[in-house]
Order: sequence, then C-alpha cells, then structure tokens
Amino acid sequence: MIVKVYSTPICAYCIQLKEFLKQKGIEFEEVDISLDNQAAQEMIEKSGQMGVPVVEIDGKMIIGFKKDKLMETLGISE
Repeated sequence: MIVKVYSTPICAYCIQLKEFLKQKGIEFEEVDISLDNQAAQEMIEKSGQMGVPVVEIDGKMIIGFKKDKLMETLGISE
C-alpha cells in the first residue's frame, strides 16, 4: 500500500493526520507542498483541492483529516 500525504508544516490538521498515521504504524511519504510547486500542482490535479491535508492511498484521494475514512481505506481498526 502506497500512502502519500500532501501537507504544509503550519497546518494543524496535517500535523494531526501525520501523528495519527505514525501511531497506527502506517508508513507514508510526506510531500511539503509549500516547498514543492510541482507537487502542489500534482495534488490539485489529482484531488481538485487547493487545501491540505490531502492523502493519496493507492491512487484514492482523501481530502482533509477524516479519521473514519482513513481507517476504512487503510483497513485498520481502533
């Protein structure tokens, strides 16, 4: 499973999301769109969103820190 998190360092929801993934033992690639304009454009094209966080899990996009949807998509439980 490939998990990519598009985020910025000052986004509170991004920080919560990444902490959640770490607590669940989920490895992920972090993409700081504030430093990488190409990655920001890629995120917008894939998700239709300009805000973060955006999570891509095996090609499926999840907008925002939606814990229930993340757990379902990742196949994990509380």
